[in-house]
Amino acid sequence: MTLATLSEVLQPALKEGYAVAGLVTLGWEDMRAYVAAAEAEDVPVILQAGPSCREHTPLPVLGKMFRYLAEAAHVPVVAHLDHGYTAEECRIAIDSGFTSVMYDGSRSPLAENIADTAAIADMAHAAGVSCEGEIGFVGYAGGENSAGTDPDEAAEFARETGVDAMAISVGNVHLQQDKSGGLDLARIRAIEAITNIPLVIHGGSGVPMDQRRTLSRGSAVCKFNIGTELRMAFGAALRAAVDSDPDRFDRVSILRDTHDPIVAATRSVLKGFKGA
Repeated sequence: MTLATLSEVLQPALKEGYAVAGLVTLGWEDMRAYVAAAEAEDVPVILQAGPSCREHTPLPVLGKMFRYLAEAAHVPVVAHLDHGYTAEECRIAIDSGFTSVMYDGSRSPLAENIADTAAIADMAHAAGVSCEGEIGFVGYAGGENSAGTDPDEAAEFARETGVDAMAISVGNVHLQQDKSGGLDLARIRAIEAITNIPLVIHGGSGVPMDQRRTLSRGSAVCKFNIGTELRMAFGAALRAAVDSDPDRFDRVSILRDTHDPIVAATRSVLKGFKGA
């Protein structure tokens, strides 16, 4: 069994100069492909259940799915709650077997975010589970605008909450469908100069590949969340599978054809986070 906590995979990444992918899952087909890709590349992987995933499948079911995959894998697999918005949601995830929870209080005032995140980190640590927090707000493509992370606030947040990883807002945007953006390297350097915690980039699909590689090897950024990029690959594979035989109606047969393309797309993503 290679079930791991977030801290267990990020601390080695911080020390040795690589990053771990937090892959946003929506169902069995993609999470199974993600683990297969991680095994092929011989790297750890973080399976993430975000809000849209949880709308479709309850947390207790997702916990069992993640743990089942981890038990059969030969690489470390983290079962991670992504963007938990309440203490109760984080508690249910912990009770459901998740090994890591991310509490998102980034829309709250600093003092409230610190207090709420610290309480959830304490709850998680008491259960042997890791906790990720967010300081600064990461916006959405075509939606809410970002509010960049203030380095001094980030240092206070890391110190006062006791989180195992800290998500920051440094030019990254959720749901970005291309890699035309780029991160604010000066802000990242300012944050890592006064903190000693693994940093997390949400909205990693919008980060250019060369910048992913550079930061993975030479910064405190140890986790990139990748969702949109792989959802697009899944959608293309599913569309091709459906169109290949208009008379085919069995969804198991159709979905089986998505596996290899998703494994290939995921392996391409994972290669970019490996060390030198």
